[in-house]
Amino acid sequence: MDTGITSAAGGAAFAQGLALSLGLIVAIGAQNAFVLRQGLRREHVGPIVLFCALADAALVAAGVMGMARALGDRAWLAQALALAGAVFLAAYGWRALRRARQPQSLAATAGGAGLARRAALAQAAAFTLLNPHVYLDTVLLVGSVGAQQAPGLRGWFIAGASGASLLWFSALGFGARWMAPWFARPRAWQVLDALIGLTMCGLAALLLRHAWVGG
Repeated sequence: MDTGITSAAGGAAFAQGLALSLGLIVAIGAQNAFVLRQGLRREHVGPIVLFCALADAALVAAGVMGMARALGDRAWLAQALALAGAVFLAAYGWRALRRARQPQSLAATAGGAGLARRAALAQAAAFTLLNPHVYLDTVLLVGSVGAQQAPGLRGWFIAGASGASLLWFSALGFGARWMAPWFARPRAWQVLDALIGLTMCGLAALLLRHAWVGG
């Protein structure tokens, strides 16, 4: 990371990457249910958490650096992506706020036959890499937002986004016994969706400001 970047700017970029990644990854879905199930079983939790976190980190880094190279000196394209990202985040935030009004829960049981480590990692890879939304989220959306950062701040942004994945999957896997009852409460997900919605709308406003200043 660039030592010439102030700690405040680096911290802001880190926090933006962290908030964006958490907002996208915290959802009721097959991958999260699988990690939670393995955590409840206390079966291959470390390798699965590490795989999911590293896969997200690699995709985020590829997205940010790839987008940065693609944008180059094309200011108009950077502005267009900032506007498109703001619209997407605003829509995502609005959907999260609407979900906050509808009770839902994430259930995962510890039953069923155990899995060998190779089979468990294969399932984690399938849930992670065969989901087309993961590429839209990490490579395209997070990548385009990260590419808007100054060159010296992109590493901070990637670290924040990657840290969010590690934090979330660690909490799901290693904290499964404690968190499972919480995830089964519809009210908890309503509160979480409300926070995600407000965060995404705030990030959309930041992107709109960036596009306006850049224009």
